[in-house]
Amino acid sequence: MKGVFKKLAFVSLIGGAAVLAACNSDEKTDNQQPLEVKKIRIGTTVGDFADMVTDSVKPQLEKKGYEVELVVFTDYVLPNRALADGSLEINTFQHLPYLNSFKTLNELDLTEVFQIPTGPLGIYSGKKDDLSNIAQGAKFAVPNDPSNFSRSLALLVDADIITLKPGTDSLKATKNDIDENPHNIELVMIEAPQLPRVRPDVDYVVIPGNYAASSNIPFSDALFADPGFIFINWAAVKTKDIDALWLKDVTEAYNSDEFKAYAAERFAGYKYPQAWQDDK
Repeated sequence: MKGVFKKLAFVSLIGGAAVLAACNSDEKTDNQQPLEVKKIRIGTTVGDFADMVTDSVKPQLEKKGYEVELVVFTDYVLPNRALADGSLEINTFQHLPYLNSFKTLNELDLTEVFQIPTGPLGIYSGKKDDLSNIAQGAKFAVPNDPSNFSRSLALLVDADIITLKPGTDSLKATKNDIDENPHNIELVMIEAPQLPRVRPDVDYVVIPGNYAASSNIPFSDALFADPGFIFINWAAVKTKDIDALWLKDVTEAYNSDEFKAYAAERFAGYKYPQAWQDDK
């Protein structure tokens, strides 16, 4: 009898484990595909990228059975650290040069997966509203994080305000790389989210697109805007997740006809993903 009870107990344990496994298994979508995760935490910076999630991406994913949590950051360091340590499934806030530099310096196993609409970096008026007559010693407020600061220097070069020393990598340029500065402009380093607020205190302000948008500053107000496409932003994930089903669903949401129509209306003047142009 003891042997019988042992067998029954073993069968009971197996059965219980099967029930628990069934209870903890991922729910299925309408097409019966298993969801690898039930909750997707999307990290991004305040403003337009956050609006994309709440206005369009989140509702699309919720229809497929996911719970979506938006996590908003006010800097450019924490979103990648949060992604790497598992606090996020995906983030959408950075251009590829920044991602590549950050993950190399910090030894993070992150990978870019798709582009998202991105507002251009621009030079906006402060006390002055004309770039054709820049006064000696004019103050330009610029973002103080290394990536956007280098990007700002490249923008000032494109606007014919400064030059960089020959051979300088514009993606890594610093103040020491400035060659010619005929107007002796002063670069005032400010945290990117604060740039729209300092316009009354300086002559000109270089503002990243997402912070211009979140402050309701039209891109058409820019005195000069980034003419290139190298700085379009990407979504990033942990490399181990690149084949995950949930990521496929997120990618589809950001590239759906519904999202494209929303972006065309809500984010006119943005640079759109290259894939959208290839699909035409």
